[in-house]
Amino acid sequence: MAVEVALERLLEMAAATPIVQREHLPLAAALGRVLAEDLVSTLDLPPWPNSAMDGYALRLADWNGEPLRVSQRVFAGQAPEPLAAGTCARIFTGAPVPAGADCIEMQENAVVESDQRVRFTEPMVSGQNIRPQGQEATVGEQVLAAGTRLGPIELGLAASLGCATLEVVRKVRVAVLSTGDELVEPGQALGPGQIYNSNRVLLCGWLQHLGCEVVDAGILPDDLSATRERLAQLSDVDLILSTGGVSVGEADFLGIALREDGELALWKLAIKPGKPLTFGHYRGVPVIGLPGNPASTLVTFALLARPYLLRRQGVQSVAPLKFKVPAGFAWPKAGSRREYLRGRMENGRAIIYRNQSSGVLRSAAWAEGLVEVLEGQTLVEGDEVGFIPLSEVLG
Repeated sequence: MAVEVALERLLEMAAATPIVQREHLPLAAALGRVLAEDLVSTLDLPPWPNSAMDGYALRLADWNGEPLRVSQRVFAGQAPEPLAAGTCARIFTGAPVPAGADCIEMQENAVVESDQRVRFTEPMVSGQNIRPQGQEATVGEQVLAAGTRLGPIELGLAASLGCATLEVVRKVRVAVLSTGDELVEPGQALGPGQIYNSNRVLLCGWLQHLGCEVVDAGILPDDLSATRERLAQLSDVDLILSTGGVSVGEADFLGIALREDGELALWKLAIKPGKPLTFGHYRGVPVIGLPGNPASTLVTFALLARPYLLRRQGVQSVAPLKFKVPAGFAWPKAGSRREYLRGRMENGRAIIYRNQSSGVLRSAAWAEGLVEVLEGQTLVEGDEVGFIPLSEVLG
């Protein structure tokens, strides 16, 4: 199955089972969460015209080129008096503009005479350097749409509107399973043929970055009955996310359990690394089975599982930014699957790690992004390729 087709189907199934429960959180606890309802402004922002800089407020019609007397000083946080006719007001950035003033001149273009009157040295126009009331938002205006992921900027915007709490979507509860007798947790001694389980740490940390609640379901042995038993114990989660055991081999017991006791919606993608990705349900609970090789896990989670989880929370914009950049490498042999190479930018060109094996996680630690090579594509240096920064998919 083509990557776009698989992603479209995953997003359709995610949208069909949205997380509908909500909770109110203080701003300090809402970082990384998804807004559950539109944020509508209850005030004009700014609430009154204010100065964009330190300078002098005046009524332009009062100025004929002669110096003006300073009738008041206006600081941010003060309520000014109406501007006296034929005068100017010393004003500071963010301070309310006195009634009657229609122009602010920056202090760099003003000279204070010996008698303390102010002479202006440059031509002025009405409205200059004044931020009008409601310039940023007006009462009743939608400022953030439901489904927005709340980063520091969005939380700062909510604070500027006086919001102390926000209604957010409940966290997605994800059970993380690793499969295979060969896996050992870090800190334990390795036996013959065993390796340390890196995927669990990778995925648990990644899911926390995405604002998910992680249920560590441990390592499944290569046993069909144990696999069925463990899956049945995870009926209270929103997603079971596994690594390994989803192909069609004799020891791929997760794939067998889904085929025999669950529902299988898609499997086997035209992607490299990551061909044996599986999506299905086990007793009504969605299951995404990622390939076991670490680089395959990373690529398929970034491009397929991550968008699925975001869409479950109501996020509409789930595609990472992708840039066209010149290749700093040759790709002489076209492949039948879309390839995502671990690479980085160097001297304005994308270069790739020397070893693109799906088992080499070090390639991703070295990389800054994923370099996309399309099906059937060959490259010479300088040809354009797609580049997805890892920063786009890790959070």
